[in-house]
Amino acid sequence: MSKYLCLTFDDGPNNTPGDTTMNDMLDILEKYKVPASFFLIGNKITEENKKVILRAVSLGCDIQNHSWSHGFMGQMTAEQIKEEYKKCDDLITEITGVRPTFFRPPYISVSELMYENIKVPFICGRGCNDWEPDKDADFRYKVMLDSTENGVLYLLHVMEGNKATLEAVDRIVPELQAQGYEFVNLPDLFKKCGVEPAQDHALWTIANNQKQGNVWSAQ
Repeated sequence: MSKYLCLTFDDGPNNTPGDTTMNDMLDILEKYKVPASFFLIGNKITEENKKVILRAVSLGCDIQNHSWSHGFMGQMTAEQIKEEYKKCDDLITEITGVRPTFFRPPYISVSELMYENIKVPFICGRGCNDWEPDKDADFRYKVMLDSTENGVLYLLHVMEGNKATLEAVDRIVPELQAQGYEFVNLPDLFKKCGVEPAQDHALWTIANNQKQGNVWSAQ
């Protein structure tokens, strides 16, 4: 039986001069011939880093929406939510020619207003606290390994300087490939798991077996 996983990365692209974290992650993905999904922050996109986004697309990765400014959208008004979502969505579409089909709420902060005004599936994922600098590559690798099961979405970050996640991913991908897992991008994960992601108040962590609580409702 086939087993599928998806690596998802938040907080790109990198707009600090000299930082190459997202591009370095693409080097790792290319080395192992695996696609992934990147949730981008709109106001970090510049003329200089557009080429990294296009490189990701060329490697079979999909580009998704992580809001314009990465604020707490669960506390925003309807108009603020629409602006945060649409500005990022339109810019990604302009660059890639493909409109994002998923949304990851910053800080996984959600509200009824967000579900009413953003009409694509919301994505969470299993993380390893890789935004915390004291969590080293060994910790991140072990948490990912221990949380692996068919259909899992890993929630990771390619923000500036996140070298420990680069190291952890470089280790975990061949390990899980050896265990028979296939890495796919986010749209393909749902297709291969035979699941329709567009469900009411869904916040996905696992793209199959809904009885195990992969669909979370807003509080």
